[in-house]
Amino acid sequence: MRLVIRFMKSIFSMKAPWPLWVVLLMALNMMGPLFFIHTLEAQAVLISTLAGGMFMMLLFSGYGFVRLLGLGHVFWIPLVIWLGLRIPEIALDTPFGIWVALVLGFNILSLVMDTPDDSLYYTGDRTPLGPPTH
Repeated sequence: MRLVIRFMKSIFSMKAPWPLWVVLLMALNMMGPLFFIHTLEAQAVLISTLAGGMFMMLLFSGYGFVRLLGLGHVFWIPLVIWLGLRIPEIALDTPFGIWVALVLGFNILSLVMDTPDDSLYYTGDRTPLGPPTH
């Protein structure tokens, strides 16, 4: 639990708008599915997000709050492909459809933003993303 608290402190120590971005991603991917948990889409979003969160905690415990953490979103790659294929079958004018579209859009944008961060880490930028939170 201490690890999760340190991780969240690191997130909220980042400059705006990044903490807000993370809160939006968490709301869409962790709380949103609870409203639609009876659907396969919501279950898939929740499972992929929890798996990614566990992977991020593993990365955070080993490397700290560095650019590599975006790799935790790797579980979203098959998710967004699958959700994208599901879109034609989902009524986008319903609360469920709006939520699916938002998850798809925000997660794709997050993956696009993660790519340069991960690349920078692999090319040598090991600079922490925020101040240390011990």
